[in-house]
Amino acid sequence: MDNTPPLPDPRICEQARLSRDARFDGLFFTAVSSTGIYCRPVCPAPAPKRANVRYFANAAAAEAAGYRPCLRCRPELAPGNDTWQHGDQVVARALKLIDNGALDEQSLPQLAARLGIGERQLRRLFVERVGAPPISVHTTRRLLFAKQLLTETALPVTEVALASGFRSLRRFNAAFAQANRIAPRELRRHPRTPPGAALELRLGYRPPYDFAELLAFLRTRALPGVEHVDAHGYARVFGPADAPGWLHVSAWPGEHALKLRLHGTSATPLLGVVTRLRRLFDLDANPQAIADAFGHDALLGPLLARRPGLRLPGGWDGFEIAVRAILGQQVSVAAARTLATRLVQRWGEPLPSAPLPGLERLFPSPQALVDADLRSVGLTRARADTVRGVAQAVLDGRVDFHAGQPLDAFVARWVALPGIGEWTAHYMAMRALGEPDAFPAADLILRRAAGTDGTPLGTRALIQRAQAWRPWRAYAVMHLWRASADAPPASTPEKTA
Repeated sequence: MDNTPPLPDPRICEQARLSRDARFDGLFFTAVSSTGIYCRPVCPAPAPKRANVRYFANAAAAEAAGYRPCLRCRPELAPGNDTWQHGDQVVARALKLIDNGALDEQSLPQLAARLGIGERQLRRLFVERVGAPPISVHTTRRLLFAKQLLTETALPVTEVALASGFRSLRRFNAAFAQANRIAPRELRRHPRTPPGAALELRLGYRPPYDFAELLAFLRTRALPGVEHVDAHGYARVFGPADAPGWLHVSAWPGEHALKLRLHGTSATPLLGVVTRLRRLFDLDANPQAIADAFGHDALLGPLLARRPGLRLPGGWDGFEIAVRAILGQQVSVAAARTLATRLVQRWGEPLPSAPLPGLERLFPSPQALVDADLRSVGLTRARADTVRGVAQAVLDGRVDFHAGQPLDAFVARWVALPGIGEWTAHYMAMRALGEPDAFPAADLILRRAAGTDGTPLGTRALIQRAQAWRPWRAYAVMHLWRASADAPPASTPEKTA
């Protein structure tokens, strides 16, 4: 059965484009046959005649049909649509993998083999359900990012090509001109800026979006030396240590977007950095779909009405989230942060110079922790063994944080490791993968919030209760944690080996 998320009802699309409703930005695109251009529903240009309008579920499908992106509303700024993750499982996994750069390093046959199907079948599924073949989706993603870099930064065209995933300037120029009917250099708006100047990019989202609440969650867990979070933004240093970069994310006044400032990093990993940040700040969530699932629920409905823009806080690095989840087992958020800070100070790689006060080290790598004497910084024997075991499992490839993993398979691989229970695995899926249906059901605060008269609901009863919240159970977790009188715990009630 084809259960790929369809376009919104045409009447809704029509109303959204006429009213320029930002809640639908990125959920569909409007193509105009008289101009050959496709736009976001929020485009400020005069609305075209209905007879000339055609709707597409994504930018790749519009470009595959021969339309070029609008230079005024700039489709490259539209948020992604994570609703696709809940359609056909193969297509959803493939889209996640493509978004995370799978086709940068692999061929289409290799991607198909990774998904357990043939190349021809993968092409057919994409054409039928996405509206464009996988390579077109991959190319459109890179070209739209290149268009943003050309418009918003002063990077040379050669570096824009590299930053957007093209290894050949000639191929980039040809692909860009074909898609946009204009050469890259003709789109250039900014003069050259001095070497070393920060790059500034917009990261769009669909409203409502509660940036302050997300920052508050991250602030209580921020690791001194690695990241800094205050009421206005998030800063972080990232490696390699011999050529580190650092970034700062804040609100973009007057727009449904965050402002990213990147310092001291080469152009090559830019698309990967932006992809990580979009997951960390949950910028591609569809609040309307979540509201449809929770709005009439007796428990979650009032919580949603109170905080409609609550999002799922992610993490920069999967291994870092895993270690911090283990450190937080059966202790408070503050205690877990203290232990993690000790690990950073003892085994985190120091930077040659601190780009900002308080940003001076990288989080320890698996190699640094696999044989470390973790008890010397206050870990129990069991916790130390678990951290070292996870580091070894990551190095061995027994577990990973690659995109496109089904939730059940991810959890099963992790709970097979000593010291890792379902709470920890689901917490990692929430934070490291941005998995919207992860659900650490054994969490005491969740069970207490879902119970009545202060009596915690049983784990099995909570799992049954949460069936109605699928596939958005992780958002239910955030609402219940936030609604609790206590701060969300870093600890898990599970017993670990």
